[in-house]
Amino acid sequence: MNRMLVLDVVGLTPRLLEHMPYLQAVARSGWQAELGTVLPAVTCSVQSTFLTGTMPREHGIVGNGWFFRDLGEPLLWRQHHRLVAGEKVWETIRRERPDYRVANVCWWYAMGSTADTTVTPRPVYHADGRKDPDCWTWPPSLHDELEAELGPFPLFTYWGPTAGIASSRWIVGAARRLLPEHDMTLVYVPHLDYDLQRYGPDAPEAVAAARELDGVLAPLLADAAASGTTVVALSEYGITAARRPVDVNRALRRAGLLHVHTNATGELLDPWTSRAFAVADHQVAHVYVHDPQDLAEVSALLADLPGVDEVLDAEGRRRYGLDHDRAGDLVLVAEPDAWFTYYYWLDDDRAPDFARSVEIHKKPGFDPAELFWDPADRWVKPRAGLHVLRKKLGIRSTLRVVPLDPAPVGGTHGRLPASPEDGPVLLCSRPDGARGRLEATEVRDLLLSLVGEPVRA
Repeated sequence: MNRMLVLDVVGLTPRLLEHMPYLQAVARSGWQAELGTVLPAVTCSVQSTFLTGTMPREHGIVGNGWFFRDLGEPLLWRQHHRLVAGEKVWETIRRERPDYRVANVCWWYAMGSTADTTVTPRPVYHADGRKDPDCWTWPPSLHDELEAELGPFPLFTYWGPTAGIASSRWIVGAARRLLPEHDMTLVYVPHLDYDLQRYGPDAPEAVAAARELDGVLAPLLADAAASGTTVVALSEYGITAARRPVDVNRALRRAGLLHVHTNATGELLDPWTSRAFAVADHQVAHVYVHDPQDLAEVSALLADLPGVDEVLDAEGRRRYGLDHDRAGDLVLVAEPDAWFTYYYWLDDDRAPDFARSVEIHKKPGFDPAELFWDPADRWVKPRAGLHVLRKKLGIRSTLRVVPLDPAPVGGTHGRLPASPEDGPVLLCSRPDGARGRLEATEVRDLLLSLVGEPVRA
């Protein structure tokens, strides 16, 4: 049986690959191809396409989050695998090979999946409001085994102002531990997401991040080579320069279409009474419009907003394979150097308390400013240290470290790439099946062919 390592190196492009000799060696032993992506080119949507071979219209993952119409809540970063419709690639293989063993190390929508082994980030939320680093594993005993070998999962280097190489190093360590026991090992490493969004893809920090990650991947790639494991390394998107934040929700609020309610935490977006609001996700924003009669007004308003490239109506969503009930009634695509904020308040003094925190589940949209210490606060790091101390003493406090000014953000993604050099790439360590380009929907069939299984509908 052909053992396989499927390595998702998020943010990898041909330009960055030039600085990563260990990954280059994968292509030298096999081949390298351009890789198409889907709209939106974000983690949850693209990974779901890789594993099912279908577009968002079929698997239903229209972004990293969306407005759950049946709950009346915008929610991001859910984790249950049943949100993804369709048969996963290993489930297809198991039609003929029921004993085919699969490990999922940090690919998304992992919880409760049919993989034999799972490792995924999952913080501990204490009753007193504290949050501690942790992960969820299947089988449960794996949790303590990994902690004994690698230490606790370093959640605070997985995202936020302290995001860095430690999380990818831990993930690689877990993958090395699981690789020999499985026929397919899926591994997601996030490191290139950080400094490329902080500083942009052309900054020296981007090259340094690529070199650093390549070194961390080297032992895992060596393990694969020594065991005869086929390596498929791929990426979901490339990161491009970000220069213009676009406040789509503020535009809707000024037009009287978005409403808020106020409580002790500040102003909160009110999805129940708003005529229109957006769930912003990098360079794509899903706009939900309560009354169809408002669609023309909202569309015209947003088409005139600087930084908006396209306003996709029902026909536009069909054209991009995004015509699913979870998608917005309108979908915005930003211009190449623009991206969408989730901000909806008009006065920073009225911003909700979570706006200045790393709080991915309360914000009604993605916030790349969470990668930064607030540059306007000279005491931000000492105050963060004091917060940690208070937390250890059992004293509640709010961690306010994230800037409300999005200007520091240097990189973004989400729209389809303008050139192959700045888009995703796929590497395969085996020479058979070489081709110059694959679409994201063809990755599933490539994996089936490498396993030796016929492509199935």
